[in-house]
Amino acid sequence: MSTQTQPLPLTGAAGAIEAVRDPALVEDGATPRGVAVIAHPHPLFGGTMDNKVVQTLARAFVQCGWTAVRFNFRGVGGSAGAYDEGRGETEDFLAVVRQAAPEGLLAIAGFSFGSFVASRALETLWNTRDIAKLVFVGTAAARFRVADIPPEAHERMLVVHGEQDDTVPLSDVMDWARPQTLPVTVIPGGGHFFHGQLPLLKSLVVRHLRS
Repeated sequence: MSTQTQPLPLTGAAGAIEAVRDPALVEDGATPRGVAVIAHPHPLFGGTMDNKVVQTLARAFVQCGWTAVRFNFRGVGGSAGAYDEGRGETEDFLAVVRQAAPEGLLAIAGFSFGSFVASRALETLWNTRDIAKLVFVGTAAARFRVADIPPEAHERMLVVHGEQDDTVPLSDVMDWARPQTLPVTVIPGGGHFFHGQLPLLKSLVVRHLRS
């Protein structure tokens, strides 16, 4: 993402996990707020940790004083293993948290399939970690069973979706969010990858992180 991006070799149940760390922007001597772990879109459709939306999320977290960790799910890039329909990918997410963010404040974010995986990881982490912020973008509620969000986490959460997303229809995300009374921020005219609207997406995430 930048000259500051650092390789972060990790290990999961399937073997090596390719990851990178983007250091927080903080004043000299200041401590980062915590670590944000960000999950990428579907591995079988070109999703990687270098996806533009994932990088935009990382930039937002870094700008707001968080260390951002991005990683490739099993079978992607330098990560060992093979696609596992979300099960193994959830294990990968949890392995990254254990190794890259073993203590302190944690933030969880995901784009598309990554939001689905992040929701499953949240089910395990919510009662054991101090999770300060949650950001789901283009949540893959059309093809996967995205886990419900604990009511206590709603005020810490931002859900963003494009009005004209033709990969995950907005109606499917609303069907997931409605029973939970979980707010969804809709970007007018936005598609799944937010072409031409990444600066707006970043500003929404920064506003949420600073609230």
